[in-house]
Amino acid sequence: EGDRRMMDLRMRVVAAALLAVMAVAEALSLDYYDDKCPGAEAAVTAAVRQAMATDRTVPAGLLRMHFHDCFVRGCDGSVLLDSTGNVTAEKDGPPNVSLHAFFVIDNAKQAVEALCPGVVSCADILAFAARDAVALSGGPSWVVPVGRRDGRVSLVSDTATLPGPRANFEQLKQAFHDRGLSTKDLVVLSGGHTLGFAHCSSFQDRIHGGPTDPALNPSFAASLRRACPANNTARAAGSGLDSTSAAFDNAYFRMLQSGRGLLSSDEALLTHPKTRAFVALYAASQEAFFRAFAKSMLRMGGLNGGQEVRANCRRVN
Repeated sequence: EGDRRMMDLRMRVVAAALLAVMAVAEALSLDYYDDKCPGAEAAVTAAVRQAMATDRTVPAGLLRMHFHDCFVRGCDGSVLLDSTGNVTAEKDGPPNVSLHAFFVIDNAKQAVEALCPGVVSCADILAFAARDAVALSGGPSWVVPVGRRDGRVSLVSDTATLPGPRANFEQLKQAFHDRGLSTKDLVVLSGGHTLGFAHCSSFQDRIHGGPTDPALNPSFAASLRRACPANNTARAAGSGLDSTSAAFDNAYFRMLQSGRGLLSSDEALLTHPKTRAFVALYAASQEAFFRAFAKSMLRMGGLNGGQEVRANCRRVN
């Protein structure tokens, strides 16, 4: 019975996502690779699945990578470019030094190039991989419109515009609105924090150096201090972003309501009536969250501004 309900939920989410596709930028298409490279999508899914079999942190890495790509110059794969001798790239900027799972994109690109050289952009591969990361972690799936082009520019200075873990509501709202995304998209896409891990440096100001942030549940704050003592020197120390950090679900919103939101930028969603209402909705209904997440990912994924199809995702042609 439970499996059937979950299958029904996924089918409804996919149907809703299909309807939302019409809102995505006209330049993208649902059948762009049908004739040019029909095996591309399956090859990317296989690469993500293989990586997840040995590393449970891969889905969070891919989802965050796609977000950080789209928020700088649009979804053009610029976050994948390596720094060169005279140019420091986005991936080496402060917000991106903790990005990981680039090897998954490399593997997927190699597989796709073997099928149809020079056809499928790295930006599209990343969009497929982020969708697969969510779906294979128990979350919703959606049809990814494709036809993105890869960018030729990647500058460390551009990463300064990425919303950080200490951003307040107005800063978050502005960052999303600047990219044509709504306040609802802000709450929904923040729900991507249901996957992943944050290092102590992202939240230590809430538990050390002064009064503990009063918004934190006291027992949760105590557990964070145990994981991240004031004199912490363990580089890998930190906390999962929610209680089920390898499963895509609505636990993030339920934790937020109970004073167990990890980052200040998470807590910021409770400081405005509109966003607080969305948090309550998604905490109460995983189905509503899944449906909204698929639509918001489609809107974010419609941002594109590239010029080429790179042969190697780490460097321009």
